[in-house]
Amino acid sequence: MARILIAEDSPTAIEMLKRALAPLGHTIDTATDGEEAQRKLTADKPDLLILDIIIPKVNGFQLCRFVRSNPALKDLPIIIVTSMDRESDRYWGLKQGADEYLVKPVDPAVLVAKVRTYLSG
Repeated sequence: MARILIAEDSPTAIEMLKRALAPLGHTIDTATDGEEAQRKLTADKPDLLILDIIIPKVNGFQLCRFVRSNPALKDLPIIIVTSMDRESDRYWGLKQGADEYLVKPVDPAVLVAKVRTYLSG
């Protein structure tokens, strides 16, 4: 099974994401700030990154740039799940390298469908 890293500082959001993804059977790890996420991305090289934009130390936009500029991670699928719902936020998230931009509260079925899309190959 695949390995998914969730970079999110809200315990409630982490639990919701884990609950939605649990039926897929993938291994799920979490990071509660951007620096921890960077360490885990570099050490563990997950198959998918799900991240919030507003996280401590290194925000989600910065984390996207970190992934896309790292040769070992540059092809890692990134799904942003955030409460930032303005069109300019979506534009900026995709411009920084995210593959998908979902707004909280995210529909679990939509999240699962997006995850399946990126982990099917």
